[in-house]
Formats: sequence, structure tokens, C-alpha cells
Amino acid sequence: MPITNHRRNTRVRFETTADLFFVDQAFANCATSDLSINGIMIIGLQGRRLDEECELRLHLGSGKSEIVLAIKGRVSRITEEGTALHFYEIELDSFQHLKNIVYYNSENPDDVSKELIDHRSIEELATRTTN
Repeated sequence: MPITNHRRNTRVRFETTADLFFVDQAFANCATSDLSINGIMIIGLQGRRLDEECELRLHLGSGKSEIVLAIKGRVSRITEEGTALHFYEIELDSFQHLKNIVYYNSENPDDVSKELIDHRSIEELATRTTN
């Protein structure tokens, strides 16, 4: 189910867990509520500062089939619900998984494809992947 508002990218409901690593503190098994190509909402995370950077490990699946996406982000919004992170660097394999999650969970996959083609920040994110 998509979430619509003034944000530029398609967001999809996506509940999983993430580990966050800030310079001064780590948070394990944080719940997520929604995801886009450019960011994620972390439920219940409070006490961080806007623009603060962190490393994110997003867990997909479990056990032997678990995949962990490695992403760098910064705090972009803080609400009563939690903290939103904007992605600024992602490994190429992680980007491919992220793109597929959003694409296959969207009610309008064509919109997601168009965003990937048209949106400059997506291109910049993809070119800042690590090897």
C-alpha cells in the first residue's frame, strides 16, 4: 500500500528491522514502517539531531536466507512516530534490492520506474555506491 504526501518519491509500507550506527550510539533491531528509494522511517527512534549521519543495516528475510542492505543515511525528519532517514550512499547490490522492494511493493510500479529515470537525486545516490 503506497503512502502519498508531498514527498517526491513513492513510499511503500515495509515493515522489517534495521540496525543503526551513529557516531555515539548504536540501535539494534529497530522497527521500520515505510521505505522509498531515498529513505526510511524508523519507528520509535528519538533523541537524534537533524542532519546527523549514521550507517544503516536493513534486514531482509531471516536465518540462512537473510540479506542485509548496507546504507548510509542522515536524519531528515523527527516526529512523534520516529525518525526519518534520507539515504546518501548505498552499495550497488543493496541499491538493486532496495529498488526491487519499492518496485514490487508499489501499487504503481511504472511510477517507480519513472522516478528512477527522471529523478536526479536517485542517479546521484546510485553513482555514490561503494564497491
